[in-house]
Amino acid sequence: MKHRIVSVMLLAVLPFMASSAQCFEDFFEDRTLRVDYIFSGDSRHQQISLDELHCSEGWYGRRVNMDRLLLQGNGQLTMTDTLGRDTLYRHSFSSLFQEWQTAEEATRLWRSFENVFLLPMPREAVDVEVTLTDTHNRVTSRLRHRVDPKDILLRPLQPMAGVSWKYLRRSGDSRQKIDVAFVAEGYRRGEMKRFFRDCRESIDALLDHSPFREMADRFNFIAVAAPSEQSGVSIPHKGDWRQTVLGSSFDTFYSDRYLTTLHLKRLHDVLATVPYEHIIILANTDNYGGGGIYNSYLMSAAHNAKSRPVVVHEFGHSFAGLADEYYYDDQYETSYPADTEPWEPNLTTLVDFSAKWADMLQPGCPVPTPPSGKEVYTAVGVFEGGGYQSHGVYRPAQECRMKINEAPVFCPVCMRAIRRIIDYYTEERHSL
Repeated sequence: MKHRIVSVMLLAVLPFMASSAQCFEDFFEDRTLRVDYIFSGDSRHQQISLDELHCSEGWYGRRVNMDRLLLQGNGQLTMTDTLGRDTLYRHSFSSLFQEWQTAEEATRLWRSFENVFLLPMPREAVDVEVTLTDTHNRVTSRLRHRVDPKDILLRPLQPMAGVSWKYLRRSGDSRQKIDVAFVAEGYRRGEMKRFFRDCRESIDALLDHSPFREMADRFNFIAVAAPSEQSGVSIPHKGDWRQTVLGSSFDTFYSDRYLTTLHLKRLHDVLATVPYEHIIILANTDNYGGGGIYNSYLMSAAHNAKSRPVVVHEFGHSFAGLADEYYYDDQYETSYPADTEPWEPNLTTLVDFSAKWADMLQPGCPVPTPPSGKEVYTAVGVFEGGGYQSHGVYRPAQECRMKINEAPVFCPVCMRAIRRIIDYYTEERHSL
């Protein structure tokens, strides 16, 4: 079992997968197609099942680089025309299901996990393909199905009773901005003032870090007040169970600091009709912990002394596809095979280091780079230890926001990766 704050399956920088720009209006309506899947299996098997299809007014995802991937992820969705000639939209992600497959429980049990994805509504019938990949970047499971926007069984989404939302910071129209929704978890109706205050503190924490500070005008932040029956969140190892709107809990995969919700359909039901693209869940607890899954959501305890750095760290996971850079001296794990370059932009096994941050090294910098006590946050090197492994995996800085809570900044490699993902969502580029 990995004893860590978060457990995340992340990504690596990929070249863009297409060469021509698209016009959103040519292929899509200003509506959202929500596709619900069930991922199930055990440590050796995977199965993808289509669950439900929903629709709602307004599309709040990216309108540029629609047919391209910047990061590969542990899974991908691809929308094509029914003849398979044109790729209309691509999306990458990671999932708790794939992470669970590495747990001991998966060797003796078959489980299922909800997964929810938002796609722009096509004007005509399309084919949607979902693929899951392993740590060697090999496709291990796929499902292909057709979606017709005229299907009478596309279920319209309605606002959830009792849920309200408002902008806390609006930089502009969603068509040009990145919409980030904060969702209340474990706040009773009378505690929403505290929730809004917690949201503002989290926004301040994010915008206190470069490059979010310099690119703040690319973001809209929305607060979604979803009241819970009880205050707080469940902490199973203390025997403390609470009735909350998202049913979240610590002890995910029996790691006491890992805080998640498995109820993704419920989460997106709460967000129905809200303008959102990325999700930050704030948990009304002072118990330390959190979790972040790329292009799914992040969750963080809101009232711990380290809540601010944890929110920033987790957003590095869920938004930018950054990996954990910490490791354990007393164990050697194989989350990252020695023959495969990691997907994450801030880790390398040196298999294809030229595709990572080799261009950022100073002339003469040794690879691997020996530790030094100087400029630990800004000096770029190739330091052994990262991704929970003490050997064979390398990180770009001695210390970084993705390694320790005490680091005041992201390292230069992580900052560049964040800038690239922000540009990917907001600027039409042929290369980044």
